[in-house]
Amino acid sequence: MTFTDWLAETRFKLSAYGPRKGTRSAAYDFWGGFARRACHGLGLDEDGTPVYERDWDVLVLLDTCRVDVLAEVADEYEFVPSEVPSFTSLGSTSWEWLHDNFTPEYADEISRTAYVTANAHTKRFGDEFPVGPEAFGLLDEVWRYAWDDEFDGIPPRSVTDRAIRVARDRDPDRLVVHYMQPHTPYRSLDVRSFGDGDYDRTVWDLLQMGDLDRAEAWAAYRDNLRWVLGEVDLLLDNIDADTLVVSSDHGEAFGEWGLYGHYRHVPIPILKTVPWVELSATDSGEYEPTVEAEEVHVTDDDVEQRLSALGYK
Repeated sequence: MTFTDWLAETRFKLSAYGPRKGTRSAAYDFWGGFARRACHGLGLDEDGTPVYERDWDVLVLLDTCRVDVLAEVADEYEFVPSEVPSFTSLGSTSWEWLHDNFTPEYADEISRTAYVTANAHTKRFGDEFPVGPEAFGLLDEVWRYAWDDEFDGIPPRSVTDRAIRVARDRDPDRLVVHYMQPHTPYRSLDVRSFGDGDYDRTVWDLLQMGDLDRAEAWAAYRDNLRWVLGEVDLLLDNIDADTLVVSSDHGEAFGEWGLYGHYRHVPIPILKTVPWVELSATDSGEYEPTVEAEEVHVTDDDVEQRLSALGYK
């Protein structure tokens, strides 16, 4: 967000939310933007290790998953250890993670990678990102054809189905499976129930203005994690992998350092430190996927609307 964008957003928030709440939310936005520019300008965002420098056959990304929230639900899942191992991501947003991990330096590895993803930032391959979509052995953009208009996002089952089908039919050397959960929207929290319905408020707007309690937002975030971990459990029984890693592209801030959500180039631990859980998987063949890839034309406006629905402005 540029300063001009911030001014426009501030004018909107003052009009929509009133002087007190609008000013409060805009101030948080300003601080987040300042932190992004300052950290990037000082080169503080350059730590982290490329995922291709680590050992894995299948990399499962749970978008925005923090180490502490995964530890909270560890006793509910046999495959999640009570002490969750961590790893420093290259990015504090999906944009940054994609831009910095998929580079010409790893062209050979990328060419042998199948990437099944619900994250619409892959539209930037060949444009803002250093490699194009043709660099991959397979790029399956599930977000293009499995978008759920009622949910305003991509439910995780469609990603599971495509990952299993690709693993069985293509048997790639490496497979990246990118779920959007536990990222917003939260299935258990209807942000439209807040306010008068005339304006779209994000979870972060509501938290900034004090209209949503942090504990309630955290519970919804944790519920989204449970949703996607059920899919990971299914995945583990229906693909073959000597080393399957459950990780994330970045974390999520719920008020730490005065930040809400996630900002590019902001290297605070809550955004850069992510899980790195190493497992193995064996295909029982018991589950048969039903979601098939489709050729669907998605306009640039459609893409921007979907990114906006996920909180990217």
